[in-house]
Amino acid sequence: MTRLPTSRSSVKRPRFVLASASPARLQTLRNAGVEPEVIVSGVDEDDVTAENPGELARTLATLKARAVVATLDDHATVLGCDSVLELDGVAYGKPGSPEVARERWRRMRGRSGVLHTGHCLFDTRTRQELRELASTTVYFADLTDAEIDAYVATGEPLVVAGAFTVDGLGGPFVEGIEGDYHNVVGLSLPLLRRMLAEVGITWSSLWAPSARAFEYDDAEAARYDETRGGEARAQAAAEAVHELLPKGGRVLELGVGTGSVAAELAALGNLVHGVDLSAAMLRHARVRLPGHVAVADATVLPIADRRCDAVAAVWLLHLLADSEPVLAEVARVLRPDGVFITTVEKSESTRVAGGRGPRDKRSEDALSLLVARSAQYGLVLDGATTFVGHGQARGAGSDPVYPLVRFRRTGH
Repeated sequence: MTRLPTSRSSVKRPRFVLASASPARLQTLRNAGVEPEVIVSGVDEDDVTAENPGELARTLATLKARAVVATLDDHATVLGCDSVLELDGVAYGKPGSPEVARERWRRMRGRSGVLHTGHCLFDTRTRQELRELASTTVYFADLTDAEIDAYVATGEPLVVAGAFTVDGLGGPFVEGIEGDYHNVVGLSLPLLRRMLAEVGITWSSLWAPSARAFEYDDAEAARYDETRGGEARAQAAAEAVHELLPKGGRVLELGVGTGSVAAELAALGNLVHGVDLSAAMLRHARVRLPGHVAVADATVLPIADRRCDAVAAVWLLHLLADSEPVLAEVARVLRPDGVFITTVEKSESTRVAGGRGPRDKRSEDALSLLVARSAQYGLVLDGATTFVGHGQARGAGSDPVYPLVRFRRTGH
């Protein structure tokens, strides 16, 4: 078994799991600097009863957390949440149909209700289970029948607790709240911070440290491909990566950008997912790989240990101030015998093609540097190829030829 060294690059955030499919809860955590791993519990909420609405929310949150904990085989801190609206002592969840949503709003309009969110935090290392409830009073506008019909027609109130949102289309129909705003969205951040402290986790330890972010505006992202070799460049890179990939399995591309290379890999028969920090670039990637790209930092991937068959990085490492944290994350998410495929010596290849000599300072994608660093994390160099960087020539130089190498994950 390969032991990962303890260093500044291998000290990772606590593994924090959100046991909820709610996009609003996930976005609330992301807005607060936390990128959780999401595992949906699959709990059947319809069969659960409790003595009052608040206890129902807390019970459902507990069942969700426990269901996810039962699937884990390593340490994690799991958060389960569930929200219900209390009106006249009755608990209301998701309406599920337009008729129910319409009738619900006729009861709610011009009145107030209490939004209860149950929170259950389970730490698998200490076996601590904390169960808490946050409650916020919500004042609803006196909607007309026409407004109710229009809102129900959007579909939003059918799939959210209480048939309303405060952070979406339903926001104009909420005239005020008493209590925690985030609790109405789906979870109470102040309450969660206190719960985490009870199991020995500080809120700031969950913050994702930013790798050097390369921001692109929409105009830059739109012309990115055409200024870097376009389809020919993407095809050449993808074919070279494909040559080194194991057959079958999932491929995660770091720094997926506009998704041009990833889309070519998918066309070659690979199942490809991609992550990037640039929202502008990802808007293009989502068109090419719908449902398979996400905003994420390559140094803190939102992926469980040993889940990837292959990780690829094309023209990423040379941009970093320090490539070692990325290597540590790659080693963590790769299965034993999984592979990491990356371009190396990008700057040097471009300089050679342009007739210039090597730089005095080695880049973070220098092959000798990567081989030495990767060995610390059980990544062993075992393959290589090259491809032509179409459209990457500088001045009167020729298109550079880029080395592409493969590291294999050893150990267990």
